[in-house]
Amino acid sequence: MKVLKKQTNSKMCIICGIENKLGLQAAFYEMEDKTVVSIFEYKEIHQSYPGRAHGGMITCMLDEIIGRAIWIDEPDIWGVTISLNIKFRKPTPLNQKLKAVGKIIKSNSRIFVGIGELYDMEGNLLASAEATYMKLPASNITDEQYHEDINIYIPDDVNEI
Repeated sequence: MKVLKKQTNSKMCIICGIENKLGLQAAFYEMEDKTVVSIFEYKEIHQSYPGRAHGGMITCMLDEIIGRAIWIDEPDIWGVTISLNIKFRKPTPLNQKLKAVGKIIKSNSRIFVGIGELYDMEGNLLASAEATYMKLPASNITDEQYHEDINIYIPDDVNEI
């Protein structure tokens, strides 16, 4: 599927923070089907049981991928999580490429609802989520001093996923 746009990263987010050495440093892409996709790997530092990603890290990625999906239609809006329901379906491995997909299923002036899914590269569904977010501009979440810390664009040559 064709990539339409790469999204920005931040400095210290546990999921997208490019300077967070313990995080995933994941990149996110807006796709032609109005989903957001990330290809990433959990490392040993993200472990729960041996060889498996911690459920909290899986939850973090699903929250992030759904929350970013609003940027496709409303790029100046940020989501503050109101509720998040996760289903863990299969063990999520470490040190293997994984694919997270998020999309919006409902949106109004104040809230949005989205779904997220985590897959292995063979297409097996590992975890899924549905979440509800309050819509806020970034200026209501952080002050201007941190604006450049949460809007870092790192170009790459990914055109299809």
